[in-house]
Amino acid sequence: MKFEYRYYGASTVSNSASSTEMRFAPDTLRPPTHFVAQLNKHIPFREAISALHDVVVADQRYQPPDKTAYLAWRAQNEDPALAELIDRNADLRARMAPLSEELKALRAQKSIILKPFAAAQAKYFDYIYKANFDAWVVLDPVITVHPDRVFFECFSRDESSYASLSCSHNVFDRVGDFACGTTNVDYSEGLYGEFQKIRDYKTTRLAIDPSGFQVATAGDPSFKEEKIDVPETWVRGFLQVSSAMNLPARRLDLHPMDVHNFCHLLRRKKERVGPRSIRFVLTPGEPIRALFEPWNDELVCRRSVYQGNAAEEIRIWGRRRLMLLERLIPVAHSFTVHLMGSGMPSFWIANLPDMQLTLGLSGWTANDWARAGQFDLLAPRGAVDDDSKARIFAALGQRWFATADQLAADTGLTRAIVESALTLYTQAGRVIYDLTQGVYRLRELSREPLPLDVLRFASAIEEKAATLLAVQSLSEQASEALPEGGLRLRARSKENGRPYQVMLRLDADRRIVDGSCECNHYTQNRMHKGPCVHMLVLRMDQARRDAA
Repeated sequence: MKFEYRYYGASTVSNSASSTEMRFAPDTLRPPTHFVAQLNKHIPFREAISALHDVVVADQRYQPPDKTAYLAWRAQNEDPALAELIDRNADLRARMAPLSEELKALRAQKSIILKPFAAAQAKYFDYIYKANFDAWVVLDPVITVHPDRVFFECFSRDESSYASLSCSHNVFDRVGDFACGTTNVDYSEGLYGEFQKIRDYKTTRLAIDPSGFQVATAGDPSFKEEKIDVPETWVRGFLQVSSAMNLPARRLDLHPMDVHNFCHLLRRKKERVGPRSIRFVLTPGEPIRALFEPWNDELVCRRSVYQGNAAEEIRIWGRRRLMLLERLIPVAHSFTVHLMGSGMPSFWIANLPDMQLTLGLSGWTANDWARAGQFDLLAPRGAVDDDSKARIFAALGQRWFATADQLAADTGLTRAIVESALTLYTQAGRVIYDLTQGVYRLRELSREPLPLDVLRFASAIEEKAATLLAVQSLSEQASEALPEGGLRLRARSKENGRPYQVMLRLDADRRIVDGSCECNHYTQNRMHKGPCVHMLVLRMDQARRDAA
């Protein structure tokens, strides 16, 4: 999926002894969006924008060991080893000696010839990492200006973490004329180092620069055009995050020292076996307890009392991503956590002075937002006619942000119709649910409408599974709890009139461990090419039951 940007100049941060000026270059192909003001919450903003950068560059996927040195050593020693094996034949050894010398000379000559190329290549990659960071991070951060707030959104490189920094206008002094809207901003690695120079004693000015919209574009060398081929998983991940924010969840209020204790324990210990989870033990009116598996170390959050109505236990995975919040602990006055269930996504909100940073984590690190099988987020949740949808979107466009009740009063439609329409716009990337304020906000993720027919499913087999699930192809369903939190599912799945007996075994992390089916795909490939469509139907049905 290709995105096209055009920036007038580049984003810069200018530092002097008495002032700092942050100038973000917006995408001039979008409707004019600008904002200019002076910052009055210097240190919290510095830490929050730096944490946002940490999310952008975060990649906690497994990295295989670098075998470059070993392969080079093996290549250098292959010929001597071979010569040693044929050492018994003096004639062959005598004939091989001059050939080995010739080959050695050729390899040395090759190394000399390619050395400038290798150095230039390394220098080039170092340059684009620093000067053109979007070549590495693919999608530039998204900035949205609203009448009450300015918020920044980004996605991690491993696509498992989402972050949003929402700043109230109270964070700024001398707010000048601004234009509401959403735009991408030019972002480079050099900006992060400049952010660290923000100080309380310096006058700091933030500018989403309006000048780029006021100049002619033809032939101006300051304009920089970029066409970036963005993976569909990035866009699908953004849409799933937006939809997941509005799902029911258990809310926890944590003291900053509790989050500090979480990070401190994770830094002190390194797990070598599973399950690698945090198990929250929630009892109404009592302090929140968190057990870190597999050590079963218990942390009692004595400053944080659970205010829910029912006792339950919830387990989350991918816990080392919580250390992205570590630098916010000194400047946050509280943390709000939204848990959607065991193995489900969670949202961690750092409440700063007039700011909130929201960290959205997928079920676990390897299960990124685009592959989160628990949600069929892009499926319509209700039938709404085009006229009603247009009226609701126009009413939201007048306000920029509103609750469902406010839009129902503005349009004269029922709350159910308004919520169904807003869900459709959320799934299309045009509206986002603000978890911190409890309102819907206008936010156009892209300049052109997103191709929902492409983004609806991650693969053809997932699309087929969703179709089978919609026609209720499962029958004779049964589930069995296994030791250590696992689950075995059985059912009969019907496709084209033919029934298949299917079994699926999930581990404590709700990942597929094993399965069997009577279909041709499983008979030929077993699990070597992943689960068959009938296994996916069974898993999607179980995920839907868990969510319900």
